[in-house]
Amino acid sequence: MSRRKILGNYGEKLVREELIKRGYKILESNFRTRHGEIDIISKKGNTLVFTEVKTRTSFGFGTPMEAVNHRKQRKVRQIAVEYLSKKSSGGYGEYRFDAAAVLLTPQGQLKELEIYEGVF
Repeated sequence: MSRRKILGNYGEKLVREELIKRGYKILESNFRTRHGEIDIISKKGNTLVFTEVKTRTSFGFGTPMEAVNHRKQRKVRQIAVEYLSKKSSGGYGEYRFDAAAVLLTPQGQLKELEIYEGVF
């Protein structure tokens, strides 16, 4: 497995742990379709939340949030529609798209973790 994939998986694990601390229930991790994947699907109360996670060790390729561009947002929305068509609606009153930015040290230690609610 590549270093990039290992860092990405670690960042997603940290975000899942933080979401659980905040009272979310994780429904899916790495939900895949032919169009791509959604990193985390969770729920809190009556809200179904689709979360895109970006992990970085430096800003050499931009900030984590810069990677959640319009193209990525469109793709996540498309995959969310597929998820909703395959799964029962579950009676969710609301849907939300969040993004999580994880910054690690070059050694892989957590430096910063931010979850941005309803950013797209």
